Amino acid sequence: MKIILKSPLDMHLHLRDGDMLKSIARYSSRYFAGAIIMPNLVPPITSIDDVISYKKRIVQAIGDDRFEPYMTLFFKNDYSYNFLKEAKEHIKAIKLYPSGITTNSEGGVSSFEIDDLRDALEAMSELGLPLLVHGESNGFVMDREKEFGSFYEKIASAFPKLKIVMEHITDKNSVELLNKYDNLYATVTLHHLLITLDDVVGGLLQPHLFCKPIAKRYEDRDALQKVALNAHPKVMFGSDSAPHPQHKKESCGCAAGVFTAPVALPTLCEFFEKNNKLENLQKFISDNAINIYGLKPIKKEIALEKKEFFVPQKYGDVVPMFAGEKLGWSYAE
Repeated sequence: MKIILKSPLDMHLHLRDGDMLKSIARYSSRYFAGAIIMPNLVPPITSIDDVISYKKRIVQAIGDDRFEPYMTLFFKNDYSYNFLKEAKEHIKAIKLYPSGITTNSEGGVSSFEIDDLRDALEAMSELGLPLLVHGESNGFVMDREKEFGSFYEKIASAFPKLKIVMEHITDKNSVELLNKYDNLYATVTLHHLLITLDDVVGGLLQPHLFCKPIAKRYEDRDALQKVALNAHPKVMFGSDSAPHPQHKKESCGCAAGVFTAPVALPTLCEFFEKNNKLENLQKFISDNAINIYGLKPIKKEIALEKKEFFVPQKYGDVVPMFAGEKLGWSYAE
């Protein structure tokens, strides 16, 4: 059995910078036509020059691969309309991080009062720039995404023209919000479709499955699986593939992030096929994102076949999800 995926897109990707960028970028650029690139570097991407420079480094790292990096800015509430109008030529969206809530987010938003964010969000609404949000409070870790739901409701109501993407949702309450507000959308990761917190800490600690937001309960995973498998038109694949060197994952203070870039498409094929929904994979992996963002991606076909794929223990110094395990689907030769 074979399947051809047309212009697969990763709508939430961490490519890092420096040596890590050079070593892992092609595991995305080989298999995807494009990706939304997250801006939480150190320092974060906050200027047009930063965007242009980072994109050049990405293009250099991917070599001859046909791949479009869709760039983003790190949200600041003092962005002016004129600045964003100029930036729009170089970016697809702006990413909002609550301050200190995840990797390299210390410069993020600390006040979620509408009036403190109004100028930037109104400008984004007028310019048609989507707001991408890491949606977590700083409350009890299992409740952070649920608690953040009230902010989603507040900004969705206050800025009805603003396209808001709830990034890497993990909670059934976020799924319910999709059908409550016309301007709310979501990305779903590979790992959150497959695991719960039990897989991370239920037995021996699995550091390479530790991520933020953390995996939740079975009912939360079931809600994510339902919207993904049925290709809900407001849901897109976003890997949140987030590489860290092995020593930073297997250490005290384990870094948050799961590296899934090289295994994402074969695993999704296997998952959708096992659930008799393979015909919906194209929508989840590309078509929905094209419609939501108004994209015209590079034409690129990726062939996969039902054939065993043995996942390497490491890619460079990064341990992937399913390291050393066997998948049922692989990239066609």
